[in-house]
Amino acid sequence: MEAHGEDFRAEVGNNVLADQLKQDWQTAELDDADRALCQWAEKLTRSPDKMNQADVNFLRERGFSQSAVSDAAQVVGYFNYINRIADGLGVDLEPEMEKWMKV
Repeated sequence: MEAHGEDFRAEVGNNVLADQLKQDWQTAELDDADRALCQWAEKLTRSPDKMNQADVNFLRERGFSQSAVSDAAQVVGYFNYINRIADGLGVDLEPEMEKWMKV
């Protein structure tokens, strides 16, 4: 969240929401579709072995197209992968990221 927080803030133009999501998505002021997407992403991250068609249907019922669900899976999967690689290799934060860890 530190490395991409500024990009997120710029993309959505809502610093309050960005800060809420950084702290805890479950208490952030999200609409039903975004809340469902966060719930789905958390399950995919924490217990991918428990994902099934019902999870896809959960998003589809909230207005997500099959293409959007696939895109979300790709993004969540990529960030899970790259973070695990960085953690597994003991990659240090870039110097400009150090300031965010001290806040």
